[in-house]
Parts: sequence; C-alpha cells; structure tokens
Amino acid sequence: MPPPLLSNYLKKTDRFDEMLAEDGSVRPSWQPFLAHLDTATPEQMRHRIDYVRRRILENGVTYNVYADPKGADRPWEVDPLPLILSAAEWQELAGAVTQRARLLNAVLGDLYGPQELLKDGTLPPALVYGHNNFLWPCQGIRPAGDTYLHLYAADLARSPDGRWWVIADRTQAPSGAGYALENRTIVGRVFPEQFRDLHVQHLAWFFRELQDSLATWAPRTGEAPLTVLLTPGPYNETYFEHAYLARYLGFPLVEGQDLTVRRECVYLRTLNGLRRVHAILRRLDDDYCDPLELRGDSALGIPGLLQAVRAGNVLVANALGSGLLESAALPGFLPGACEKLLGEPLAMPSVATWWCGERAALEFTIEHLDELVIKGSYPSQRFDPIFGNELAGSQRDEMIARLRARPQAYVAQELVNFSQAPAWGTDGERRLLPRGVGLRVFVAATPTGHVVMPGGLTRVAAVSNARIISMQRGGSSKDTWVLTEQAVNTFSLLKHSVGKADLVRGGRNLSSRVVENLFWFGRYAERCDKTSRLLRVALARLVDAGSDALPALISALDLCRVLRLLPTDEPADSRAARKVVAKAPASRETQLLCAICGKEWGDGLAGDIHRLLWVGGQVRERFSVDNWHTINRLQLQLQRYGKAADEGGGPDPGEALAFLDQVLLASSSLAGFAMDNMTRDDGWRFLIIGRRLERLIFLANAIGQFLRLDSTRAPGSLEWLLELTDSIITYRSRYMTQPQVLPALDLIVFDAGNPHSVAFQLLILIRYLDNQARLLGSPREEALRAALARLQMFDLGRFEGQSFTDCRSCDPCLDLADLLGDIALAGAALSDRLAMRHFSHVSDVSHYTLAS
Repeated sequence: MPPPLLSNYLKKTDRFDEMLAEDGSVRPSWQPFLAHLDTATPEQMRHRIDYVRRRILENGVTYNVYADPKGADRPWEVDPLPLILSAAEWQELAGAVTQRARLLNAVLGDLYGPQELLKDGTLPPALVYGHNNFLWPCQGIRPAGDTYLHLYAADLARSPDGRWWVIADRTQAPSGAGYALENRTIVGRVFPEQFRDLHVQHLAWFFRELQDSLATWAPRTGEAPLTVLLTPGPYNETYFEHAYLARYLGFPLVEGQDLTVRRECVYLRTLNGLRRVHAILRRLDDDYCDPLELRGDSALGIPGLLQAVRAGNVLVANALGSGLLESAALPGFLPGACEKLLGEPLAMPSVATWWCGERAALEFTIEHLDELVIKGSYPSQRFDPIFGNELAGSQRDEMIARLRARPQAYVAQELVNFSQAPAWGTDGERRLLPRGVGLRVFVAATPTGHVVMPGGLTRVAAVSNARIISMQRGGSSKDTWVLTEQAVNTFSLLKHSVGKADLVRGGRNLSSRVVENLFWFGRYAERCDKTSRLLRVALARLVDAGSDALPALISALDLCRVLRLLPTDEPADSRAARKVVAKAPASRETQLLCAICGKEWGDGLAGDIHRLLWVGGQVRERFSVDNWHTINRLQLQLQRYGKAADEGGGPDPGEALAFLDQVLLASSSLAGFAMDNMTRDDGWRFLIIGRRLERLIFLANAIGQFLRLDSTRAPGSLEWLLELTDSIITYRSRYMTQPQVLPALDLIVFDAGNPHSVAFQLLILIRYLDNQARLLGSPREEALRAALARLQMFDLGRFEGQSFTDCRSCDPCLDLADLLGDIALAGAALSDRLAMRHFSHVSDVSHYTLAS
C-alpha cells in the first residue's frame, strides 16, 4: 500500500485496529480491498459516495430520533467502506454468540419456570424481581419448542488485544437486521467486483431460516400459517426497518389496532372479515403488548394477547417477558449461570460488570470510580452513562451518595476503548479516517439449532475518540463482510416449492387500516394533482400577465378562493387563513405563492403533499421500490423548494411553476405505478376508488363554481378551464376553434369517453363499487347511479346559441351548477359510507360494521 491513503490514518496504541496489525502492516483479509481502493480515482470515489447518499434518500432509509431537529426524516448514515472479517475469526465469533443465545434462552426458561437460578443464589432475586420487565403474568408459560428467543442480538466490541467482548444483549425486539440488509444492498453495489472476488457470505438464507422457524413453531390449524410483523407505528425510531423487513419477509405489517382476540385466538381485521394469525414477530416492547394484563395505558397493544399466548394459540417472537434479560447488571452473573444450565464455561466474556446491589461490588465501585463507567441497572432508567474519571469535587461526592442511597439501581462497568476501522473522508478528500466501531451480531433460533447472520450491523462512532457509539448521537454504520474459503451460498429468499395451501390471491392479508390508508393515498395523490393544476393555471397567467391575460387571471384566482386554495377577504373558519388575511392586503403573487408552500395556510398544496407523504409512510411496505422513489423525490422537492423560498426571502414565481411541474410529474408517475405495477387486490381497488372519487368531487365542485362566478365570463376563462381538466388538447383536436361553452361542457362534464370528465368518473366508480360489493358481499351503491341518471337527463342543448362571455348567471348555468354541486355532495357522502362500512369495525367480522 503506497503511503497516500495511510499517511493521515493514525493507528492508536490503546485500541485494536481492524485493518492494521501490530507492526503496521495491512491484515491479509483487508489487503485485496485496500489494493483496489488505492487504485480508485478521486472521481470514482466521489461517484460511489454520491451513489450511497442518493440510494439512501431515494429508498427513504431513515432512523427517527425523538425530538431530533431533522424530525422523522433523518437519513440513515452509511460509510461506503465495509468492515472485513476473515473466515477463521468469524467461525470462532459465531460459535461464542450461539452459545450465548442458548444460555439466555435457558435463563428465561428457568426464570419463568422453576427459578432454580434464584433458589441457589446464582442470580440475586432482587435483580430479577426489581426489573420492570419481569412480567408476573408470563410465569409458567412455555412457548413452542421451549424457545423464548427467536431472534437475539449481541452488541460486541474488541479489547485492545483483539478479543471480542459482549457489551450488551438485545433480547426483547432486536433492531438492526433490516438496516444490515439495506447496507448490504447498497455497499454490495458500490464494490460489486470486490464483493464477488473476496467471497463475501450472503445474508438471504439467514432470513429464510427465521421465516421457516416461525412457521414451524406456529400453532397448526390445518391452514397455511400467517405471520405478521407488529410495529408501534411510524413514529418509532426504526419504523423504516419494520416496513423494510415486512416487505422482504412477506409478512403483513400491522399495528395493534389491526389485530383482535376472539375466543383466545388472534385475528387480523381485513375487508373480507377476520383472518387467523398464527405468529407475531413483534417490534413492540413487552409491557405495551397487552393493555389488559400488562400496561393498562397502552394504546399500541392487543387486548387479550397474553391469554391467547397462554392458550398456545399464537406464537409471539420474542416471547413476552424476554426484555428481562436486557439488564446491564445481568452479564456479571452469566458465567455462573452458564456452568449451571449448560455445563460449560462461557465462551465470550462480557465487559467486566459489578452490580452495586451487592455490598462488595458497591464498595469496589466507589473505590475504583475513576476506572469505571456507571450505568442504570434496568432499561427503564433513562440517563446517560457516567464516566467516573470525568467526575470531580462535588459531582464525585454526589455520585457516591447516589450509589449508597440506591445501590441496586446502578451498575459499574470497565471502560471500553472500541476498536477502530477506516472510514472514508467526509470532506471529499481522498483519505481514510480512524473511527471507533462496534458490531451487532444476530442469531436466529431454528428447530435444528441456532444460525448466525454472516455479518451484522457495524456501528461507527461520529469521532475518533468517542466513548459511546450510538446512532442517536450522530453515529453512522457500515456493511459487514464475512469472508469464506468455501463456495458462497447464493440462496435467494424464495420458497423451494409452493403447495396448494400456500396459494394466495386477492390480498386476503390486507388489514382494514392498510386499505383505508391506500384509499386516502389515492385521494391525496389526486388532490395534489388537481390543486397543482389550478395553481399552475393561475400562476402561469400571473407570470404572463398583460392586458389580455388579466381577466383570465382574476377568474382563475376567484375559483381558487371559492375552492379554499387561497386566503379570502371574508371571515374564514381557519385560524391560519385569518392570520394570513390579517397581514393583507397581500398581492396576487404573494397569495398564490402562499397557497403553494405557505406554512400559515394549511389548506394549501404543501399541506396536501405532507398528508400524502404521511399516509404513504403508513403503507410503504405496499409500494415497490420505484414507486417509493417517486414518493420520496416528491418529499425532497418540497423540502428544497421550501428551503430555497426561506433563504431567498420568498419564492420566485418561476421556481414555483417549476415546482408545480415536478408535482404533476410525480402525480403522473404515481398514477402510472398504480395502474401498471400494483396487484389488483382490495388495496389497489380502494386506492383507485379514492383517486376517482377525489377527481369526481374536484371536477364537480370546480366546474359548478366556475359556472356560478361572474368573473369566469371573461375571455380566456374557458381555455384555462379546459387546461385545468387536462382536456385542452382533446378539444383542439376535435373542434380546431376557440373554446365555446357547449362543446367545452360536453367534453368535461358529459363525455363518458374522456377520463377527465364528470360522467367518466361516475361510470368508473359505479363499476369499481359494484365489483367491490360483489367481492365483499356489501350493498350496492345507488346514490351515484341516481346522480348519473340526472346528469344523462340534463338537456345540454339549452346551451346552444349561448355566448358564455355575455351570459350572467343564466338558467342553464345555474341548473347545471346545482346538479354538479349535488354530485360533489354525493361523492363526499360516499366517502363517509365507505369509511363506516369497511374501516370501522364494531363486531367479530368486518361485514357487521356501521353503515350510514
């Protein structure tokens, strides 16, 4: 290795270096990769780094941190350089963490069973019974196969001599496996040749083992077992991973409200009724899972879940109560527990730990405080680790007083200097930076034994001398490459064979909540489209405003106001609208720009986009990667436009027009994905119904109000109305004349062949609703049929010979406006009925729901 890459790379003597040996030479497992890295040009590396960042943004990979300034959209951080581990080293490490998984599973079996570890003093009773996650209602419950930990994760670090230590056990609902998989997907494409030539082990087979084990241990009922992934919801910090894993594993992503317990069995609420759930892979903490027997104030769990578990009718992974093992004090007692339960010594030591609840440990901690770090004994204690060598004077005295007052609440651990690995320079320079790293390794239990993911999630400290590695403290991550000297297992996550019982059609596993969100996704997507079109019509005439364009501009602005897209000069219901008007008289340009992104006008386009993104985030596992890229790009475009507007002292009309074009392009992409890429199941049908229903309501309202307004009689108004309804090209190709009222209204209201007409929306909605009523056994919708009949009976000939510019509130205009208003109201009432009939469950099956 020539010196340039290593010239600024500082090898520290007080910690292990993953890349360099003691003599400063490059370790054999790293040599081929660094040889390639040394030959890469700065331009190649810039492209690779840009690719990593772009993929993270396009894939919407986030790690939410509560109260973080970046909010729920904080991008996941990935360093492009992997952590490389040799085959021999990995074999030893995998054996040790497998033993630990077996041990912890046995500890849980004892503590929720005979409790021999407590009787003989191997574990202090105060440590167990004082833990909030020791769940008394789970006492005596034996899961299938006596397996409590279906997925276990160990946080590892190296001592300066290169030995691995366990610094924390993750037993309740281990996170990170999905992020590790996403890191592999990204970094494997950044260095595809090196990934292949180094014989890096693949990850897919590990997840297949997890799938199969859950299906094997799930209770048998004569049908294909249904496994769901239970999430707390989009506010959770790792929600991206929940959605990602659900899509990858093929599990429905559900929240507590999607599940219900009937006769000691768990069911998924679907449009077709209740579907039996056999296994739950949970990402919800123990005490939140059942508000009846565990935590009464939980709004996230499933009432009665614990009774279903007790009856053996559902498998919960990991078992309820497994959070008991996530105690910083427990590792100090594991060597003795290992000898007792497994009859063998503990292969991988934990970092040296002293529980202050024991008098000898308390006195040792006080005497050696400068050499130790103080932590809480239980996860429920929310305070940062306290480093003894940073305490002095009164702070030290106060800490000692706290230790003596509540010794059982504290744990002392030996200070750990994390090993370091190279990270690529973040400032664009061609250099390697030493960064502290820790490795999270994942173990899955199977009926034939435990399997270890060949890799894991490598976490990287934000600075070189960090004492804590935490994603919440600005840390990043790496892909972990485990090399093999044998043939690489290229297994794909696909079934070897599919039997008749495995066949699934029609989206039977879609929860009512998912379908409802898809329905509203369709409505908000169409709302964004139509709002953007109307604002573009007005803004384009504002930009081109001359003497000829001004009347058309005024009419477009008037329609925006009556449709509540602009603040009005009249008293408004919206407090935000009153606030904007109070600052007025605002210019037409200011009002239009405010309607696009103004934070003070919640009914504007930006508000609709935010609602679209929110609903989309609720069901992101239902979208393809390409579909989600479009959604994510729309979010980024809104952020960039809002930022440019803020920094520039206000948005520019030209920039606003460009942004509206981007929104319309995204809307067209989403519509195309819906029609061409989505399976025709219940979710898709309700998404399309939502789009068509929103378009019907908008067209009926917009055209009806257009006919009522006097200002729309100005020259040029019919032309922009045809633009608004995306029908101007069709009109010109048919009539090759200036827009006239009779053919224009025929095209956008009565023409059943125009996909942007009112009649077309009614016809296609009736068709979809009839099909849905047949599939679900629900009543047919008659209100839209009546509306269509009234529309077809309207005498369009009444407009013949009418000059629209000379017409002022004529009878045909008002009559048609009234009819369109009734159609819009019928559409809104239909939306309410759909919600009450299909999304509001009040009984055992979805067919018995409230209906207006």
